[in-house]
Amino acid sequence: MVETPSTSNFIRNIIVNDLKEGNVDSVVTRFPPEPNGYLHIGHAKSICLNFELAKEFKGRVHLRFDDTNPLKEDTEYVESIKEDVKWLGFDWDALYFASDYFEEMYARAVLLIKKGKAFVCDLNADEMREMRGTLTQPGKNSPYRDRSVEENLELFERMRNGEFGNGEKVLRAKIDMASPNINFRDPVIYRIAHATHHNTGDAWCIYPMYAFAHPIEDAIESVTHSICTLEFEDQRPFYDWVVAETEMASTPHQYEFARLNITNTVMSKRKLKQLVDEGVVDGWDDPRMPTISGLRRRGFTPESIRNFCREIGVTKSDSTVDSKYLDHFIREDLKLKAPRTMGILQPLKVVITNYPEGQVEWLDAEVNPEVPEMGMRQIPFSREIYIEQDDFMENPPAKYFRLFPGNEVRLKHAYFIKCNDFIKDENGNVTEIHCTYDVETKSGSGFTGRKVKGTIHWVEATHAVPAEFRLYEPLILDETEQEATEETTFLDRINPDSMVVEQGFIEPNLKDIQPHDKLQFFRHGYFNADSKYTKGGKIVFNLIVSLKSSFQLPKN
Repeated sequence: MVETPSTSNFIRNIIVNDLKEGNVDSVVTRFPPEPNGYLHIGHAKSICLNFELAKEFKGRVHLRFDDTNPLKEDTEYVESIKEDVKWLGFDWDALYFASDYFEEMYARAVLLIKKGKAFVCDLNADEMREMRGTLTQPGKNSPYRDRSVEENLELFERMRNGEFGNGEKVLRAKIDMASPNINFRDPVIYRIAHATHHNTGDAWCIYPMYAFAHPIEDAIESVTHSICTLEFEDQRPFYDWVVAETEMASTPHQYEFARLNITNTVMSKRKLKQLVDEGVVDGWDDPRMPTISGLRRRGFTPESIRNFCREIGVTKSDSTVDSKYLDHFIREDLKLKAPRTMGILQPLKVVITNYPEGQVEWLDAEVNPEVPEMGMRQIPFSREIYIEQDDFMENPPAKYFRLFPGNEVRLKHAYFIKCNDFIKDENGNVTEIHCTYDVETKSGSGFTGRKVKGTIHWVEATHAVPAEFRLYEPLILDETEQEATEETTFLDRINPDSMVVEQGFIEPNLKDIQPHDKLQFFRHGYFNADSKYTKGGKIVFNLIVSLKSSFQLPKN
């Protein structure tokens, strides 16, 4: 498990006080995802919070799957969630499923019926919605609210036995249809769903609602601090009502914090699933997705995500974090880890006319100049090399210091070259540059005869290894970038340029690169070997992040 630096926040302060005052003997937290989609960066914030608090106070943390809806859940999601939590660097003290407690939940529902606190209702969803009332108007009692305890017990048992179809009946808590808190207006606590459950198979055809199941699960597991996001704040009174009225031995308490919002990003699992189902992206792990699996495939490290989550803090105030803030943490993490190398994304051939034909020499280059102990690498140099297309201009503007007719530049780790001529195709595109090199200017030779203002990167042509480069921009355009109307949806804000694919070349020392290997291409940025398509001799790189940003870190 990862090291846990102490970061003060209001939930941590509550725990400190609870321990000091003797309100709890030990700390038990839980991370309770619903297995109906892949985890995203917002879940990472909750994971870090729950696991790190438990570790700091030498408590326990549970991974619990709230699998109460078989219509949307799948073992694929269960396995992906476990993988993501492990990859982030955390391990759980216990693994539970809400479905482990279905019999207990049923018994607690029966207890509510016997106490006159629950009833079987025949209204459909639309009818219940019409009778629920508004924020200013009370709701109306269901015509089935006054059924006898005996009738409710019989009907609930028949619901369990499968005698009714989906939607025919529900079990509702009997609280107060005039309550100013709409969550108290006789909420549904069980519904019928004739569907095979990933964990219990066909043993059940009635399933508890999340709002009823969750507090019972926390109580069964003796969770002390049930941490969730602010949208559950209004449900806290019902959470407490369930714990009390079902007469649970343990009394957990719910605490809410602001969820993570990031610019140019959607965090709704429903919307993310829509992107996958409609083929907008290449699966849940598409490198443009904010899912943990997508960030992993793109090349983000667990350390960068944990540091990001710690730095943004835990508050009760909603806010939106600039997506460039996350970029900052991956740059900081990789700058001392990633080897440096050269790659050409848009190749333009250069022929060095005065270099001996057929000769190849091997030049020394640092693996990472900031970390000398990473050593040196050797790169080939010969008569023909590739440079970037935008490193040459026939008619350059002022202060353009790269190659143009008559100009001299430094080749990174190699020699000075001077442009003497170039060749165009029938469409007027430059296809080849002719240069001469100065043998006295070899890198590392101590040459001081003259200086040049431009340094460009390159790859030797005869040993060059073909590679694909996938360059990413945010998948979602912010509303400020594209006007939103009542008719538009988030799909109307899909960035058509969110991925650009280039076919180029890399140094030969990268020919055996493995999926998830990370490196920095000189001047382009940090890249990760794609885990899905780097195979069978094909090399595909995902841009993790560019080298520089104009983003300013928030001031503390």
